[in-house]
This record gives sequence, C-alpha cells and structure tokens, in this order.
Amino acid sequence: MILQTIKASVVKFVRDEDGLTIVEYAVAGGLITLAVAAGFTSLGTAITGQLGRLATCVGGAGAC
Repeated sequence: MILQTIKASVVKFVRDEDGLTIVEYAVAGGLITLAVAAGFTSLGTAITGQLGRLATCVGGAGAC
C-alpha cells in the first residue's frame, strides 16, 4: 500500500508543471544577478579611472 502511494506521488510530481516554472524563475533571476554584477563591476572600473584622473589634475602633476 505504501509503495503505491509513493508511486502515485512521484507520478504526480513528474506531471506537475509548476515546478518547471519555479526553475525558470530561478534561472532568470540568476541571469539578471549576473548582468547586474557585471554592470556594477564595469561601473566601478570607470569610476576608479575618473577619480584617478581627477586626483592627478587636483595634484597638479599633469596636464588636464
């Protein structure tokens, strides 16, 4: 009797498509997170460069 219940639960789980939707959202969330991290990394590099140039100009060590 218990084996039949387990089998019915597994078959129900396999046929259920709601689980697939959750996986799709997880993958989409991961891709968005990756894009945001790449954007912030690029932004941080650009800001570091600008601050370096500003420091050089303020210090009077070079032509601005």
